[in-house]
Amino acid sequence: MQIHKNDNVEVGQNGHKYALTDIKEGENVIKYGFPIGHATCDIFKGEHVHTHNLKTNLNDNLEYTYNYKDYGIKREESDLYFDGYVRENGDVGIRNHIWIVNTVGCVNKVAEALAKKTGAKAFLHPYGCSQLGDDQEITQKILCGMIKHPNAGGVLVLGLGCENNNIEELKKHLGKYNPNRVKFLNCQDVEDEIAEGVSIINELKAYRDTFKREKIHISRLRVGLKCGGSDGYSGISANPLVGALCDRLVALGGSCVLTEVPEMFGAEHLLMERCCDRKTFDKTVTMINNFKDYFKSHGQAIYENPSPGNKAGGITTLEEKSLGCVQKGGLSPVVDVLDYGDTLTKNGLSLLNGPGNDMVAVTNLMACGAHMILFTTGRGTPLGAPVPTVKISTNNALAARKSGWIDFDASPILDGAKADTLAKDLLSYVIELASGKKTKNEEAGYEEIAIFKDGVTL
Repeated sequence: MQIHKNDNVEVGQNGHKYALTDIKEGENVIKYGFPIGHATCDIFKGEHVHTHNLKTNLNDNLEYTYNYKDYGIKREESDLYFDGYVRENGDVGIRNHIWIVNTVGCVNKVAEALAKKTGAKAFLHPYGCSQLGDDQEITQKILCGMIKHPNAGGVLVLGLGCENNNIEELKKHLGKYNPNRVKFLNCQDVEDEIAEGVSIINELKAYRDTFKREKIHISRLRVGLKCGGSDGYSGISANPLVGALCDRLVALGGSCVLTEVPEMFGAEHLLMERCCDRKTFDKTVTMINNFKDYFKSHGQAIYENPSPGNKAGGITTLEEKSLGCVQKGGLSPVVDVLDYGDTLTKNGLSLLNGPGNDMVAVTNLMACGAHMILFTTGRGTPLGAPVPTVKISTNNALAARKSGWIDFDASPILDGAKADTLAKDLLSYVIELASGKKTKNEEAGYEEIAIFKDGVTL
């Protein structure tokens, strides 16, 4: 396993940490070259280091200073292309599906019935009614991000008719749209919503079928970055691999998006030092501190993380989890900071405000415009977003045991393979996926959404 400068622990074959030297009570425990907490008692060389003798150093909001570091990720010319779809407005998609987007959860079963009859994709959710203010606006922003997503060749917006987030209200947030690509149906307005829905979807299919795959430069590809079910290997194998892929794609002119703000706590300085200018740095500081304030406003500890599964896999503190998590962003400059529900506009690495919850985060990444999501995992998960969700295992045991979930295995890095070298294989695989190859979640039909909720329910 890789040992970083000043590390006083190493990761064993079970993903857990063991002391490389004697560590005195109160002394910082170092992993990835940075403190991940302090010893709560004397720890002797070779002893297991975990929740029984290690505690976080995190506490409250911090003051930050902007000192930009350039890690040499430079723009390169490339002759790499994928086979995608160019939409009439110039957007690019890597899938050509028909999506059913509900304005409200009350029509979930109608959407499901329509999907079964037509082959369209329905994404059920409980939102859209009994919401007020910012809480409802968040729902509207995410649903509008879905409606606009270029992986959908056609979209049926399905409403009930009496909900807060009714079709006319949603249209105010949607803005301009192509009526050939986006059509609407209020179930209360028709005698037979199934027959009417099938008819509309058939019209959408006819429009969808006018698009054919064509060569598109790699610089148009947008990739979301996510981890879930992390273990002690995440920051050693899969996340550095995705970081190397991110740096390569950014160098080729493409875009990557990193989210999960609570899993930046304790490692945010590594992102802030790569912000391309002072404005981006200030937006990053605001994003971090606002999310800490959100925790405190609900009476919750900022460091109430990792999860039980993370701890079973060897992760002890939030700093340790975060230092592994942010590695998915490689060493690329941070060019933009997006709020929850915003749309990606700049090429390069962007940060996206939002929680770490897996379902909410992949939905957030999809809604901002990511064509696919690279999702690293050490414990395993079947979860998939409406866009292709590539599961990358941190260890070979998981890849072998859950071959129906895992798309790519990063474990060769644990045996000495270089992340940069394996990233070339991953990039080739990503291009295959962008050109139509299905991920495991697509093959299984595991595609779902969840929206961040922070408000009263009427």
